[in-house]
Amino acid sequence: MYDVWQNVLAEIEQKISAANFSTWFQDTSLLSIKDNQIKIGVKNSFYIKQLRSRYYDLIKTSLQHNGIKVDQIEFEVKSAVKAKIKSREIKPSLLSKERIKKLHPRQKTSELLNNGLNNKYTLDNFVVGSNNELAVAAAKSIIKSPGSRYNPFFLYGGPGLGKTHLIQAIGNELLKRDPNLKILYTTTPDFYSDFVDSVKLGKGREFNLKFRKLDVLIIDDFQLIMNKEKSQEEFFNIFNDLYQLNKQIIITSDRLPSQIKTVDERLASRLTWAGAFDLQLPKFEDKCAILRAKAELSGAEIEPEAIEYIAENVNTNIRDLEKELATILLMSEVRGLTPLELIENGSVSVNKSSKIRPVSPKQIIEKVSKYYNLSVKEVCGKSRVANIANARHVSMFLLSKELNLSTNKIAAEMGVQDHTTVMHAIKKIDKDLRLNFSLRDQIEEIREKIYG
Repeated sequence: MYDVWQNVLAEIEQKISAANFSTWFQDTSLLSIKDNQIKIGVKNSFYIKQLRSRYYDLIKTSLQHNGIKVDQIEFEVKSAVKAKIKSREIKPSLLSKERIKKLHPRQKTSELLNNGLNNKYTLDNFVVGSNNELAVAAAKSIIKSPGSRYNPFFLYGGPGLGKTHLIQAIGNELLKRDPNLKILYTTTPDFYSDFVDSVKLGKGREFNLKFRKLDVLIIDDFQLIMNKEKSQEEFFNIFNDLYQLNKQIIITSDRLPSQIKTVDERLASRLTWAGAFDLQLPKFEDKCAILRAKAELSGAEIEPEAIEYIAENVNTNIRDLEKELATILLMSEVRGLTPLELIENGSVSVNKSSKIRPVSPKQIIEKVSKYYNLSVKEVCGKSRVANIANARHVSMFLLSKELNLSTNKIAAEMGVQDHTTVMHAIKKIDKDLRLNFSLRDQIEEIREKIYG
């Protein structure tokens, strides 16, 4: 069943955005197949609702593509799943007895519990570059004096850029300095799920006290906060109480609070009281530094030319960089060749666009035009009206990133005479994507339509 589910996940990953796949499918598993009844294990009840409402048909189709007959799909919380990592701990007084039993059913409530931090995330193995140096400087300031200058610390950026690594590194470094600090790392869906459970069990006070006793609260994936008045009000009150006590609050999101439609305006304002720090896509030099550091950390040898090859061809995020590096290093070990030898003899090539099927320039232009409710003629024309020019720029950007076309070729496909116009458009979209999260969502949605 494991192999079947991995194949299903591989198919799903090609049809939705990386952020959505990581959020909703990363921790799922196939529990059973019986009489065409499929049972899928999920992290908690919050995920059941989301998978059933948003991805039921996609899951069913992907299962059928892999030879599984499906009459019905059920979702079940995996109560026995535990993170197999070493981590520091906090006192059990921070958690309700019901939550303790869920996390450690065989342990007594007097035993120490996991605080959510993974001690593999440190500042020592976080590569600092031009894409993240301001955020790292703020992080070091927090470690030196938590709860003072950068509080709350709001960190935002696209998936795979190191947000989780950096905030967990802050938690781990703080504990090195003071092992008695009460720190809790949690994701927004887990916060919401725990809050719902506490309400159902009539344990709202215990839930409230768990957070108010903390010295440091770290919340990941804030963009997933639900548009639920009670849960947001609870978070708002916890935030205010911790802030008034000068306790450190650390929050990540893939966008600014003001750009999250479900966030209350008062809360959005408070989250950026101390400013907001973004993690940007790494530049070529940053990517090379990351690859060198990761190779050294794993004890592997890789030629500078091989590093530059990977850095030149992976234009998505740090996570994909690491994945490509790991693949090449593994093949190097298996085949007894150096990474550069593998690349030069064609034994391996970086997966620039791991989509399900190839597409043509015409299809990309058509999908962009349809997405913006324009005709292909308008998009490929010379109109400078803002919405038309934007669609034209997005088309050029996607032709470059998805098909790796030259600027001259893109100019020919778009009916543009000067290839420097294409260069300008690509650079503009690249720059806008750093802060314009609405545009980032649009391009991700267009990609899904292109390959869907």
